[in-house]
Amino acid sequence: MKMLFLSLVTAVPLLFLSGCEMVVFQPQGPVARSIMELINWSLMWMLLVVVVVFGLFGYIVWKYREKPENMGYEPPEEHGSTVLEIVWTAIPILIVIALTIPTVTTLYDLEDVPAGYEEKEPIVIHVTSADWKWIFSYPEEGIETINYVNIPEDTPILFKLTSAGTMQSFWVPALGGQKYSMNKMETELYLVADNPGSYMGRNTNFNGRGYAQMEFEVLSQTDEEYDAWVKEVKETAPELTEEKYMELLKPTHLGRLTYSNTHLAWINHADHDSELVTDPEDYRYHGYQGKIFDQEEENSNEKETTDVENNKEDHGGDHSGH
Repeated sequence: MKMLFLSLVTAVPLLFLSGCEMVVFQPQGPVARSIMELINWSLMWMLLVVVVVFGLFGYIVWKYREKPENMGYEPPEEHGSTVLEIVWTAIPILIVIALTIPTVTTLYDLEDVPAGYEEKEPIVIHVTSADWKWIFSYPEEGIETINYVNIPEDTPILFKLTSAGTMQSFWVPALGGQKYSMNKMETELYLVADNPGSYMGRNTNFNGRGYAQMEFEVLSQTDEEYDAWVKEVKETAPELTEEKYMELLKPTHLGRLTYSNTHLAWINHADHDSELVTDPEDYRYHGYQGKIFDQEEENSNEKETTDVENNKEDHGGDHSGH
């Protein structure tokens, strides 16, 4: 009841302000619940500060307002109260501590398998973001999907995030917080869905014209449904070729696609030495499409910069008297 009351107290004003459904206050898994509890805790302290500050403000304005009996009164100069200064310095420090400890604890907890699921072996799914689509690779099952991901309910899922090009943000509000996906890097995110259901995920990091429509579906299924789906994909889905994959990476919107193998067989964009597949020419209609610098150009630029600096040092005395 306490958590329900807190959620209502904090969510109702936000609903009126936003005019939309607050998915983060309807968690469908342990990770999302931990985040909601942290949000509620923070909002409770914010509400307390606002009420106290505005209450004191109203009280002081009313108590020390100008009245006929004190018209023109000027109070004597005083040193002030050491006790009050200590109090109003200590209170913010205590509030910061009260917010910091649960925040740090929760963030560290979210890096591991959620509590209560330690005995279950996580399912590993590699997530590759590209403009403007999400690619999900199941290395253990040997299948790959685009713009949707199926998972079994009540099972920890380890998402390993990377990007084929620009940086994106992977977020499924009903199941957990967001994490960035970056080229030649890998971040990890644990999520669990309590029950079967469909949950929308999206990219929340601006990366060009198509980012607003860069959405995907997370479909939580029973174990039986999930196993049947994996079997069906292996038997019926077409095979993904390297040429087809490179075509998919171009900056376009795609529907839902399914393949009976993964692109990890020939490229893993999280590998620091992986090939860079982004082509600036594909972004020409955005205006300035950027440029890829190779090692020779970088060395040339460094040499030019060094020559300019040396030239300035050699002729520095010519301008000293100006």
